[in-house]
Amino acid sequence: DAAALSDAMLAELEDLARSPSVAAVGEMGLDYHYMSSPMEAQKEAFRRQIALARAARKPIVVHTRSAPADTIAILTEEGAREVGGVIHCFSEDRPFAEKALDLGFDLSFSGIVTFKSAASVHEVAAFAPADRILIETDSPYLAPVPLRGKTCEPAFLIHTAKRVAALRGVPLEEIARVTAENTRRLFGLRA
Repeated sequence: DAAALSDAMLAELEDLARSPSVAAVGEMGLDYHYMSSPMEAQKEAFRRQIALARAARKPIVVHTRSAPADTIAILTEEGAREVGGVIHCFSEDRPFAEKALDLGFDLSFSGIVTFKSAASVHEVAAFAPADRILIETDSPYLAPVPLRGKTCEPAFLIHTAKRVAALRGVPLEEIARVTAENTRRLFGLRA
């Protein structure tokens, strides 16, 4: 709904973002798959939300679908490196991942990493530095294998964690530990 973003909405988001109880700003970004708003409206809303996050000094949660080049370009041009954040529900390829990591962003893997057809996501989950990965459900969407077709819920996260552990050749407990530590670090949470 980027085309509906108004100055009043942005001001309200800015007030909310400044609250000490807010850990990050987002989800924000570009979705050229569904095109719910025109491309230029999406780009402008993304830019404005990055500026808001920079002013609030909060990391950002980035959504990107079918827009890798524009996502990286806007993150770079708008100084998103200053606040960092996470590429939520990672679905791109290694070159995109390398650029996002270079910009200081972490990569979060959802149920997509369990899909047979997600070879590029598998590759990234295997190579990304351990201190830069997270896992998520993206509830209610993207239920992992073996629960495809169901409404995704937090209890399903175990399947994503198991797949990331297998791709990295490490025990499940290691993925649980590092992703919990990374989440706490990124969002300034206490143990």
